[in-house]
Amino acid sequence: MATLKASDADFDSVVRQSDIPVLVDFWAEWCGPCRQIGPALEELSDEYAGRIKIVKINVDENPDTPASLGVRGIPALFMFKGGEVVSNRMGAAPKASLKSWIDESV
Repeated sequence: MATLKASDADFDSVVRQSDIPVLVDFWAEWCGPCRQIGPALEELSDEYAGRIKIVKINVDENPDTPASLGVRGIPALFMFKGGEVVSNRMGAAPKASLKSWIDESV
């Protein structure tokens, strides 16, 4: 299961109304650290298939959602559970660190 994409328009239905936890990756095409963690997030999406969803939101194309959550830098990762933010972290990190954060958050 690959990472999913969401937009300002479908954020609530894709993320807030999900029946499983959702990791949201706020990113942009021009962001080097965002591209760095992309492959790790793809792998984690497969490893956690059915247990969490990993959703990417391009901040250049969808500025409203990151603004409403106070995102000031990217990559910004937010974990949603039951429609609410339960944890967030900024910046790139190795896959093992991302995996630990996911395990602690869900």
